[in-house]
Order: sequence, then structure tokens, then C-alpha cells
Amino acid sequence: MASAEDDRADERRKMVAEIRGTAELTAAESGNAAIDVRVLEAMEKVPRHEFVPVVQRHAAYWNRPLPIGGGQTISQPFIVALMTDVLQPMPDYRVLEVGTGCGYQAAVLSELVREVYTIEIVESLGRQAAQTLARLGYTNVHARVGDGYKGWPDHAPYDAIIVTAAAPDEIPPPLIEQLKPGGRLVIPVGTWQQELLLVTKREDGTTTTKDVVAVRFVPLTRNKNDHDNP
Repeated sequence: MASAEDDRADERRKMVAEIRGTAELTAAESGNAAIDVRVLEAMEKVPRHEFVPVVQRHAAYWNRPLPIGGGQTISQPFIVALMTDVLQPMPDYRVLEVGTGCGYQAAVLSELVREVYTIEIVESLGRQAAQTLARLGYTNVHARVGDGYKGWPDHAPYDAIIVTAAAPDEIPPPLIEQLKPGGRLVIPVGTWQQELLLVTKREDGTTTTKDVVAVRFVPLTRNKNDHDNP
């Protein structure tokens, strides 16, 4: 894993302090007044500046999203922390991420769980993220390029699933199928007005859904020839 002992460790500590403050300010809406200490410790370890383009590195620890190319963004640190916290990752978990982007969310998860499987549809981003994760030593992250709407059935079922792009009107059925009973799925849903949803799968295969907070994510895209063949 990457070491936090570098010349930007102080910036990470300040970022984590800001995440704590933002959680307190948004508690009335999200219901999360405090982010789990394990999540904050993970975010203090992961070198976010290594996952953003060189021209954005000065802003890597600001509490804001940043462009990473391909029309995609790296999420605001608070949102990364909140989504990870809502997922309630445990050390023995196998987690699926849909939307690798630059690989930052996968790196945070890798500090908290046993295995992370992550899929990115934009080939240039997916390949760059895989290289970055490998270079930084995140050996428990497995990345591939593909259509995340379909999930990654080869390694299912997953203890938890996180989606970092907004589904326009529904939660992809393959993701629910690949979630273990008792598992949690965190996903933004909507077009202009989006809501971060927590989906919990019951033992009988049915699900419950809870609104977490209003968000803004890039849309979940699919391979054009797959739209009629989910």
C-alpha cells in the first residue's frame, strides 16, 4: 500500500478535518453526523494527489471534485468518505465498484476490505487507474475495462457494491443480483436531481431502499450496443 509519510501528509490531515466538519454540517440531511474513524484513517493514508492529473495536483486535497479527463471527475473527498461510510465495509469483505475513474475510491476501499473489484467503461481512464493502483502497491484491487451496468459476475456475490456514477432512472438489476443477502449497495440515481441511495438486500432477495443525501454525479454510461441487452 502507499505510505502516508510524504510531503503532503499534512494536507491529508487537514482534508480529513474538513470532512469531519462537513459531516457535522450536513448531518440533518444525510443522517451521518460522524464518519467512521476507519474510513477517515484510510483517507488519511491514500495519496489523492497521485490519482489526479498533474495540472490538478495543487488542488488534490481541497474538499471538491476535480476533472480527471474523459468527461469524468474525481469525487469530492467528503462524498468519497460518506459513500464509504454508508457502505459499512468490513475487513473480510469483497467489494465491487462500478466506475473506477482515476482509482481513488478503489484505493480507499482497499485499505478497509479484503478484495476490491472495479470496472471502468472509459478505456483510457480504466487503464491509467490500473497502472496507478499497481504502481502504488494496491495489490488487493482488481481492475478491468467494461460495462459496469452488468457488474462483474465472475467474482459475485459481493458483500457490498458501490457505484460512482448516476443511474438515470433505476438501479441496474445485475448489480442487485450480484449482491449477497444482507449486503449493501450505494448508488446515485437520477438525471438532473440525483439522490444517493442505500439499497440493502434481504435474505429472501428483496430489497429496501433509503435516501441518503442529494448529490451530483456524472451519468452512468453504457456500451451503445448493450442498451437493449442488459
